[in-house]
Amino acid sequence: MNDKRDITLTEYSSIFIGTENDGKNIAVNKETFEEIETFVLQNSDHVQYLKLGQNKRGKFLQAQNYVGIIQTKSGRTIEILPKITRLDEDEDIEKSKKILLKMLRTLKDSPFKTTKIANLKVEKMTLYEIFIKMFLEELSLLLKKGIKSNYIKKEDNLKYLKGRLKVADQIKKNSIHKERFAVEYDEFSPDRIENRIIKATLDFLYKKCTTLTNKKRIREFKFVFEDIKSIYDYNSCFSKIKLGRDIKNYEQVLKWCKVFLLNNSFSPYKGSEIAFALLFDMNKLFESYIGDHLRKKDEIENLKLQDREHHLAYIDRSARFGLRPDIVIEKENEIIVCDTKWKIMSKEPSQEDMYQLYVYGTKYEKCKKVYLIYPFVDSSNPLKYDFGIGKSLELEVIYFDLQMDDFHGIGIEI
Repeated sequence: MNDKRDITLTEYSSIFIGTENDGKNIAVNKETFEEIETFVLQNSDHVQYLKLGQNKRGKFLQAQNYVGIIQTKSGRTIEILPKITRLDEDEDIEKSKKILLKMLRTLKDSPFKTTKIANLKVEKMTLYEIFIKMFLEELSLLLKKGIKSNYIKKEDNLKYLKGRLKVADQIKKNSIHKERFAVEYDEFSPDRIENRIIKATLDFLYKKCTTLTNKKRIREFKFVFEDIKSIYDYNSCFSKIKLGRDIKNYEQVLKWCKVFLLNNSFSPYKGSEIAFALLFDMNKLFESYIGDHLRKKDEIENLKLQDREHHLAYIDRSARFGLRPDIVIEKENEIIVCDTKWKIMSKEPSQEDMYQLYVYGTKYEKCKKVYLIYPFVDSSNPLKYDFGIGKSLELEVIYFDLQMDDFHGIGIEI
């Protein structure tokens, strides 16, 4: 049986070969499992998108810290959502999806930044269809402002004189048909490279999308681009685009076109069995979201993500082992360093995490307090440590509640 139904996993749930689901673990046919298994193995040297394991039921593939979508060449789409604790099972999928979309908006240089999530009405839509809807929303805004046109040189043999007569061609082609004119002229046309790329994206998505509303809108937009030439060498076309003030309105739409036409994933991958994948590292996404949340606070004026100012050691004044704390907040006479961790802490931070924050705190001379920030769960308890060294340096463990969209209890003292 060639099952084409979409599969939804949350982090740490899994797929296995079978016919009946086991809780949040999803049964799939042999073909789908082997396609995803091949994808996982082909990427295992540099990243673990899903973890291959085995139990009494046989092999399984467990979602890890990567969320997003994987679409196999056989037509199966798997969406992986973040595990947001304290959600009931019935609301888990929809709320996790909305929280993920909200977090995606904070990613730098992404097509998600300008989308208004509240206006999307994403209930019962897969992530893939939501991303298509986001693209269509951006395209709708572009069309309201108007698409760009250029003067394009054309040559033709017309029944009337238009533009410049090409004398040599006139003699060659029209010595008998004196009523015709071999001419070269400029025509103001929307048939330019950016619009060709948009047309190609609409054609691509029309074959892929499954929801009637998305399909209907794509059909309507295709009509607008009907007279524009089709393209097939996408890489070549994207290389010809020069973003500037004259096509500023195209920027977000073209970012989406890259995602769909070039498989421009935020986590690079390889795989012969995969038609499309768009995957996000939740560690980076959580860091980006916390950084964006803190930037919005009036009392924080100077905040850096992934600061590269310091190194762990030097050889003959040559820096070695760069340090990159997730978040550095600079105040007049103090520096605060924060590190985000997308994992559930047990009783205490790991020794590795403590060492890491200790190094940050000692390397930044004005640093008196460092923070470890975890996602909030019901069992979370704030902790405070004193490193007991020559300088005053404390570490606090605090938690961010993604449902409430704020720190739970104690936050960062500014």
